[in-house]
Amino acid sequence: MMDVLSKIADAVEEAVKKIPDSKCKGECIGIGADGTSTSQIDKIAENVVLDYLERHNIPLNVLSEEIGYVDNGGEETLILDPVDGTSNAVAGIPLYTISMAIGTRSLSDVHTAYIRNIATGDVITAEKGKGAYKNGSKICVRKADMADLFMMIYMGNSATPESFGLAKRVSSSRSLGCASLEMVLVAEGVADGFMMHVEKYTRGIRVVDIAASTLILREAGGEVYDLDGNALDMGLDIGCHSSFIAFGEKKVYDFIIMEKEMFEPRYGICVNTKVPEAKEYTKRVLKALEGCDYVLDESIAGELGMEGLPIEEMKVDIMITIGGDGTILRTFMKNKAPLFGINAGGVGFLTEVDVKDLEEGIKRLRNGDYVVEERFKLSSWYEGEYLAEAVNEAVVHTDSIAKIRHFKIYVNDKFMMELRADGIMISTPTGSTCYAMSLGAPLIDPRVNAVVVVPMAAYKFASRPFVIPANAKITVETVMDSGCLLVVDGQEEYEIRGKTRIDFIRSPETVKFIRFNTDFYSRVRNKLVNAI
Repeated sequence: MMDVLSKIADAVEEAVKKIPDSKCKGECIGIGADGTSTSQIDKIAENVVLDYLERHNIPLNVLSEEIGYVDNGGEETLILDPVDGTSNAVAGIPLYTISMAIGTRSLSDVHTAYIRNIATGDVITAEKGKGAYKNGSKICVRKADMADLFMMIYMGNSATPESFGLAKRVSSSRSLGCASLEMVLVAEGVADGFMMHVEKYTRGIRVVDIAASTLILREAGGEVYDLDGNALDMGLDIGCHSSFIAFGEKKVYDFIIMEKEMFEPRYGICVNTKVPEAKEYTKRVLKALEGCDYVLDESIAGELGMEGLPIEEMKVDIMITIGGDGTILRTFMKNKAPLFGINAGGVGFLTEVDVKDLEEGIKRLRNGDYVVEERFKLSSWYEGEYLAEAVNEAVVHTDSIAKIRHFKIYVNDKFMMELRADGIMISTPTGSTCYAMSLGAPLIDPRVNAVVVVPMAAYKFASRPFVIPANAKITVETVMDSGCLLVVDGQEEYEIRGKTRIDFIRSPETVKFIRFNTDFYSRVRNKLVNAI
C-alpha cells in the first residue's frame, strides 16, 4: 500500500507543479465539506487522488478536506489532506504537503501514513509497529532539554492567550502554517513539541490534518494528547475538531500544562443589581476567586462598599456576569473581553452556569477547563454614522403604538421585498434563539454564517423570514414620512426619520463566550424545549 500512496503523491506533485502561478493556486473555487474555502490547488490535488483510485480500482473509501466522505465500498478509508499548508503554497513558501493515512474508524486504528513535502520532495512514512522514516532513514524524537525547549505553536487568530504565554516561556518557537510538517519536526527530533490550542472550536485540528503525522510521531517514539491528558483519538468525521499537544517526551507535555495552569487572568465582575440576592451572589463569586486579581463594576461595588470601575474602563482578561442575557448584552456593548455568564435571571440562554453551580463554574474557569466560542456581531449604519453593534439583533419598528409602517428591503442593493408591518428585525444566529424565535423565525446554528430578516406583525401572511448570507449588505428603507426607532440588542435606541435608509452588515468584530459545553443543540433542548 505504501507504493500506491507514493504513486498518488507523484501524480499530485506533477499536477500541482503545472499550475502556472500563485494567483491560480490560490483562486477560491467554492466551499469544501469542512465549511472553509476551497482553493484551486486544493481541488486539483484532491481530484488527482480520486481519479487515481478510480482508474486503478483501489478499494479505499476517502475522507478528504474538500469533498468530505466518499464511500467506495471499501473496508478501509484513505484519510486525505490533499494540500496541507495551502497559504504557504500560494505564497511560494516551501512548506506544504500531501498527507495520506489509511484506517477504518478513528485516528487510533490508522496503520499506514505517508507525507510528502510537495515543494522539496521529502517523504516521511510510517507503518504501525514498524517505525517512522524520512527519505528511507529511520527517525525518532529527541531527549528534551527543558532549559532550551524549541516548540512549534499555532499562533493564528484563534490562538488562546496560553499559546502566546508559552511562546514567551520557551527558548524558541515557530508557527509554520503546516500542521503535518510541524508534527514531523517533532518526530524527527528537530522540535520538542507542537501545541495547537484554539479559542474557537471550528478552528481546531481535524482528523484529515493529522491522521498521517500522528502515526508518524507515535512510531518515532512521541505522543499526541488532548488538553485533558488523554491520548488523542478522533473519529473519521470531517466535522470534528480538537486542540492538542504533540511531544517527544511526556515531561514536555507536563511543562506546557503546568504553564497553562499558572496563567491567572484578571477578572471583571459585572452584576445586574436588580436581581434579588445580587450582593449575596457577588460575595460567593468573590470568595470563589480568592487569591485572584479582579475588579468590580461600579454599581455592585458601591452596594458592597468597595471600589469599582465603569465596565468600559475595565482592562480584564475575562468578564464574569451575574444576571441574565440582558446583562450579557449590556456588558458586550461596553467591553470586548471573553465573557462567562452566571444565570441569575430566567432562561439565560447565553449564560453558562446557574447560580447554584457558580462555585464549580469558577473553579473550572480558574483551571482553564473551558473553550472560547466566538460569535459575529451585526453593524448598523444610518446617514453615514456607525451605530452600536448587535450581538443578538437590530430592530427597526414604529415609534408609535399600534401604528403600522411601510418598508422596502434590499440585499446588496437588489430589491428583495416590500411590506407593511410593525417593524423589521435583522437577527444574528446568536439572536435567533431570542426575540427572532418569538416571531417565528428559524433557530440558526451559530456555526452558520448567516442572518435572518424577520418581519414583525406583517400585514400579509406571505411576508416570511428570509435567511441571508451574513456578508451581504441588508438595507431597510422607511417608505412613509412617519418615523421609526432602531433598537440594538434591546439596549440602545436611535430615532429614524421617514423616507430614509439603514444599512446592516456583518461586523469585523466578534464577541467571545467562555463555554464548558459548545453543543448548541443540547443547549436548545435544555434551555428552550424543556423550559417553561
